[in-house]
Amino acid sequence: MKHRVTTMYIVLAVATLLLLLVDIGAGSVRLSIGEVWNALLGRSENAAVSKIVVDIRLLKGIVAIIAGIALSVSGLQMQTLFRNPLAGPYVLGVSAGASLAVALFILGAPLLGGLSGTAASLGMTGAALAGSAIVLLLIAVAGRRIKDIMVVLILGMMVSSGIGAIVQILQYLSADDALKSFVVWTMGSLGNVTSEQLPILAATVVAGMILAVATIKPLNLLLLGEEYAITMGYDNRRSRTMILVSTALLAGGVTAFCGPIGFIGLALPHVARVLFRTSDHRVLIPGVSLTGAAVMLGCDIVSKLFVIPINAVTSLIGIPIVIWIVIRNKQIAV
Repeated sequence: MKHRVTTMYIVLAVATLLLLLVDIGAGSVRLSIGEVWNALLGRSENAAVSKIVVDIRLLKGIVAIIAGIALSVSGLQMQTLFRNPLAGPYVLGVSAGASLAVALFILGAPLLGGLSGTAASLGMTGAALAGSAIVLLLIAVAGRRIKDIMVVLILGMMVSSGIGAIVQILQYLSADDALKSFVVWTMGSLGNVTSEQLPILAATVVAGMILAVATIKPLNLLLLGEEYAITMGYDNRRSRTMILVSTALLAGGVTAFCGPIGFIGLALPHVARVLFRTSDHRVLIPGVSLTGAAVMLGCDIVSKLFVIPINAVTSLIGIPIVIWIVIRNKQIAV
């Protein structure tokens, strides 16, 4: 078992590195892996190539890795917490809260005299982060007061649906330019994060990952069932709050800076379970992190090659996996 896990870690780490090099080389100006490698090591004789690789594409590749890790780990946490294979990082309304805040910002921007460029980007990022944080704070407070975790799940879904209805009303009332800006944001993008914003995104995800590692034991206990876990020392309120806050930081941070990116957090935890053949979160958290990083880089490569939104690519990859999960679980149940 240990040998297999170590081998899978090495394979995924090497795949992630190779995909990062290919991702940096992909784009309107195609670069070979050799050119990318030389530019990263500072050995490139072409100043233009060095600038493209180091100043532009490397940043986007790092964002893809961070987003893949954050969404995959948060999805794994939600599936274990709710004991639901179809739970994802956005099941509690993170995406809906961010969408509402961004819709309000875009609709209100014309009243402030209009915002464009960096100001608009920073405004949407801040609004999305605030919106997702407020929703998760409300759910976290409810999670500490409500004993039945299924009630928390239903509450999150209802909040998400209610916010979605408000967003639709705002879309209906908004001007064409504002509507277009909002729709583009919902498509997701890994290229909107600047070098100044990257440390904030990275710090948010690192904080979420530290909490995720701290919840490994509670997550493993939850696999035995919540009632039995409590008899084994599982602190319901404390552990549940830590898991929800971790998800808020991971999924909320990525949503704020990259927009809502679907299906990664829903599908990849299942891929990791198949690859590592275990439900132990000591193995799965680093495993799903590597899997998420590699798959997100692959999605970004496809997005660049066909010039389509990243959300379209993740959906096309994730939907077959989710269908397979449903069919597989039904067969097991029968």
